[in-house]
Amino acid sequence: MTTPREILLARRRAILADLDLIETDLDQTPPKDWEDRASERQGDEVLEALGNSELLELRRIDAALDRIAEGTYGECVKCGEDILPARLAAVPDTPFCNRCAP
Repeated sequence: MTTPREILLARRRAILADLDLIETDLDQTPPKDWEDRASERQGDEVLEALGNSELLELRRIDAALDRIAEGTYGECVKCGEDILPARLAAVPDTPFCNRCAP
């Protein structure tokens, strides 16, 4: 059986690999043709948004890994109640129970 820690670490590795690919793509020299450059810029904006989203997820994962290390994983950070196992299975990095989730 896969533990929450293993799931979080696997997702963390995948995000870091994605971020590396995004950074490599964004570092490429832009085309000289202005129309191609405009199109490339639109693609870069999408990549930047994806990268920002993945950075946020990475922070949530790191916080969940900290809670595992502290022994508080599975406890709602807001009310202290236990987070339902089904919720943790669906969203392993969640810090909130169903009631406290924004």
